[in-house]
Parts: sequence; structure tokens; C-alpha cells
Amino acid sequence: MKVRKAIIPAAGLGTRLLPNTKSIPKEMLPLVDKPVIQYIVEEAVAAGIEEILIITNRGKSAIENYFDYAPDLEERLILDGKPHDARIVREVADMADVFFLRQKETKGLGHAVWRAKSFVGDEPFAILLGDDIMLSETPVLKQLVTAAETNECSAVAVRQVPDELIVKYSSVKLEEKLSDRVYRISDMNEKPTLREKLSDYAILGRYVLTPAIFDILEHTAPGRNNEIQLTDGMKELCHREKMCAVDFEGRRYDTGNLRGYLEAIIDFALKNDEAGDWLRQFILDKARSFEK
Repeated sequence: MKVRKAIIPAAGLGTRLLPNTKSIPKEMLPLVDKPVIQYIVEEAVAAGIEEILIITNRGKSAIENYFDYAPDLEERLILDGKPHDARIVREVADMADVFFLRQKETKGLGHAVWRAKSFVGDEPFAILLGDDIMLSETPVLKQLVTAAETNECSAVAVRQVPDELIVKYSSVKLEEKLSDRVYRISDMNEKPTLREKLSDYAILGRYVLTPAIFDILEHTAPGRNNEIQLTDGMKELCHREKMCAVDFEGRRYDTGNLRGYLEAIIDFALKNDEAGDWLRQFILDKARSFEK
């Protein structure tokens, strides 16, 4: 089992960040020195992914332009004596083989993934949600790929969350421990009530699935919000074949909401070589000003 392909669903409307996202895709909002989606593509590449399909909609052409060559800009930068900047612009387009497909109807995450069937073929593949950013020593997707390839099964990223969050995500039922931080899954449900939750562990933004999911999604009825839910398809998949959960190491940021986006900006800026020291001192000085 070898995971070479990845899907990044990026067709959401970004309503939690309006009015910013009225004309700018939420995936293109800046996170310090590059857009959110570049971090996600970089994580995929670091996990060994060779081909990436980004699923967009009619309002997301800026993403396609970003991962394309920009010869006029590169030429201008070189003429202005900025070859380093020109190289950065070119490297964005060269970091991976990136393809695009539009989700022409808003029918849910499960439908968006199903649209990638011809791209994936009969291979296992990864999914990275377009507004979930991970900060970790070992890329979170790499942790999942290792677990999936070792156990020859699908794998999902999970983390223990409080009750007020479990009702917003997907709860999983964990069985025996397969290795360090890796467990077998026997069931899951989408946005459970506290009475319905299967555990405190929620699925968060990263998946490796077998191609069997496509036939399941094709026959999955619309669920919550009258949309085809990926969790409903994965629930059927884990009943049919082995699936594992990875209690991943790292920090996850939901950049699709204002608080998560601001948390990510601060943490990533603190790690930035150019801005980190300045920002750290700025925060300390600002905190002292509130004490006066």
C-alpha cells in the first residue's frame, strides 16, 4: 500500500470569515508570509504525496492562478534585481503536480470527495481539509500515511476534545491499540449529541482512505444539512474493512473561523525568522501596557 495522491477540498463559501471571503477564497487568506493553502500543499508534499487535486468552485480561480507560473511577474522581479523573490514565485508552482476540479453543486464534503474518483483511480489517497492547518515536528499527514501503510488500511486523524466541540465534529469508537497512538476504529458518527457520542475523540481534518470509499459515497444518501457527508461514507467503510485512528502529535488550527485564524497567525509568526523576535517583544510590551 503506497499513498501517492491527495485531495484538498476547497469549495466552501467561507461564510464564517465574511466579509473577507466575499471576493477572496478563505484558503488564500494570508498566514504570515504565504496563503493558508500553501501550508496544506507543503504538508502533503512533506508526507510523500506526488499528485494533488484541489477541488474548487466558480469563485476560487485565485487558487488556480496562485499555483500556476507567473512569467511576467518573474521577469519583472529579475529586471528589478530581485532574483530571490522570482525564485520563490517559481517554487510555488513547482512544489507538486497540482490539478483542479470544480464542485459544480454544493452537496457536501462527501460529494466533493466523490468527484475525485477518476483522479484517484484504484489507489489509496489522502484528504487534507482546506482550512485545517497543522503545526507539528512530523507532518500530521505523514503520521497518517505511516499508520495506513503499516497497517494496510484507511487512517483518520483524531484528537480528544471537550464536549462543546465533539458535537461539532465526528465522534469515533476506538477499539484495540495497534501501536503507539494508533487504534482500530469500529464506528463513528457525524456531529453527535452528547448522548450519541461514541468517545471524546473527534476526527480532525486529515484522512487516508482506500478507493472503496467511492462506491460507498455514490450510494450514500444526503445526511445532515441535506448534504452527502463524508463521515457517513467512512462509517460504512469502517464496517466493511479495517480502519485506524491516529491520535496525532501536533497542534491543529481551524483557520475557517476568526479565533482559529488569529491563533494560527500569532503562533506561525512567532516561529518566523524575520518577525518572530520582534513579535515576541511586541506581545510582552503590549501585555505590560495593560498592567499599568
